[in-house]
Amino acid sequence: MAVIEQIKAKAEADKKHILLPEGPEPRTIQASVKINKEGIAKVTLLGEREEVLSEAKKQGVSLDGIDIVDPSASKELSGFVEKFYEMRKEKGVTKEKAFETMKDPLFFAAMMVRENLADGMVAGAINTTGNTLRPGLQIIKMAKGISIVSSCFIMEVPKKEFGHNGVLIFADCAVNPNPTADQLAAIAISSAATGKALCGIEPKVAMLSFSTKGSAKHELVDKVVEATEIVKRLAPELCLDGELQADAALVEKVGKLKCPGSPVAGQANVLIFPDLQSGNIGYKLVQRLAGAEATGPICQGFAKPVNDLSRGCSVEDIVSVVAITAVQAQA
Repeated sequence: MAVIEQIKAKAEADKKHILLPEGPEPRTIQASVKINKEGIAKVTLLGEREEVLSEAKKQGVSLDGIDIVDPSASKELSGFVEKFYEMRKEKGVTKEKAFETMKDPLFFAAMMVRENLADGMVAGAINTTGNTLRPGLQIIKMAKGISIVSSCFIMEVPKKEFGHNGVLIFADCAVNPNPTADQLAAIAISSAATGKALCGIEPKVAMLSFSTKGSAKHELVDKVVEATEIVKRLAPELCLDGELQADAALVEKVGKLKCPGSPVAGQANVLIFPDLQSGNIGYKLVQRLAGAEATGPICQGFAKPVNDLSRGCSVEDIVSVVAITAVQAQA
């Protein structure tokens, strides 16, 4: 069974409440009907009620069993305005600004998640990544001990001898261009948790570099070495090693030769790239040349799950990301 099908089955087994703030968007409406029918999650569409219903009628679908919340007409609006004002007044937010902000479905959804009125949110079909993640950063904020939002891809490669029966986590491939050592450590911790929650793997984390255990000297290597030490201090229970070259991390024979005694070398299933260039190039090369199935980017690091869609997403993409968000909420 493909990883995404396993994730959908997990979502169905413990149904969570996921918000779709782009309620009137046609693909979002179609996805909400499919999610509801398949029992993957309880979904709520946010937007002006008549606009959502009108678009559903154009699409020829019924929204029976799917809630619609209009932030401007919600009984929660005044309370959310007060909460947002208190949270952001030191940043210069006035009561008037708080009122206008809370009428925005993206911000309203983030406040619903923060206030435990829902378990997570998914948007981005018609919003930029910045617009989608900003409410999460301002309202939901970071998970305890995590200093940065990052992303990962689930990579399913045909050669099952790599990773966890062919399944690996690659991070960060979409968000942070040049993370510091502290940020790289946070990415590693988040990615391990994602791999465990979504794929059921026992994380074996490799901090990647062009050096293995001092085989090369450079300030870029130093950053990876420092990040590795930070993770070991913050999460000593995590099975992690670095710095490792990719072949030492993935190939047992090479791992034993270059890094004998390592608990990770030759067995890694979570690969932490030192920067966005290498991560993005790496996942696309594996996807195209090795025929890997790439699922993502998956956002991680928030206290409660927020996920971003590509604006070119399909209905099935939205369904898959909602399932991922639901399983993240279970964890």
